[in-house]
Amino acid sequence: MTRPAQIAFTDTTQEAAMSTTKVRRDDGTSDASVARVDMKFEIVVVPVPDVDRAKEFYRRLGWRLDADFASGDDWRVIQFTPPGSGCSVIFGKHVTAAAPGSARGLYLIVSDIEAARAELVGRGVKVSEVFHDAGGVYVGPDEPYLFGRLRVSGPDPEHRSYRSFASFSDPDGNGWLLQEITTRLPGRIDAAETAFASTVDLASALRRAAAAHGEHEKGIGQADANWPDWYAAYMVAEQAGGELPL
Repeated sequence: MTRPAQIAFTDTTQEAAMSTTKVRRDDGTSDASVARVDMKFEIVVVPVPDVDRAKEFYRRLGWRLDADFASGDDWRVIQFTPPGSGCSVIFGKHVTAAAPGSARGLYLIVSDIEAARAELVGRGVKVSEVFHDAGGVYVGPDEPYLFGRLRVSGPDPEHRSYRSFASFSDPDGNGWLLQEITTRLPGRIDAAETAFASTVDLASALRRAAAAHGEHEKGIGQADANWPDWYAAYMVAEQAGGELPL
């Protein structure tokens, strides 16, 4: 399978955050004498019984079809890649022993949850309403997701990163969740590298920087001729989870 191209300044990995709790790094990367081998997570296998039906569904999502290989009637594998993603999904015939529909909790990270949901709905996909967690309440009647089994209607009231979701499933019940992330937790991204996986993510970051810069100019009482440097500092800090410029 081929790794999809990214619109980015440098390569980056997208992840669904688990919590805001600090954790001790114990991966050996703090020792400069230890050589590290890159291990890039690129494939998720989605179990389906009807390959052509699944192919039509993922095509309808607007995902890029990377491969459709077959060997007679005994084997077939299809690969799709979501826009801006460094990870792809594969499914097919005789490619996994997992039960059809058993892949759950597959996260798609987006910078604008409402826009992402609207696009999928516009493509004819049944998507849940946007929801957020109940703030420390993890037990409830809803389908499980990152923060338990209780979904509160609407996006996170404070529009915090990692806290707003929407969900959908493919025809076989494999479950996907959209998760909105605009600012990464410290340590999740190398502060020396700034990357945007797509033009949509870059445009969203520019809009947030523009809004913040407008407040900055109000604070200094004049137009800021050095706005390009301010934008750059803001966007890098926001993505890396650093201190934002005032």
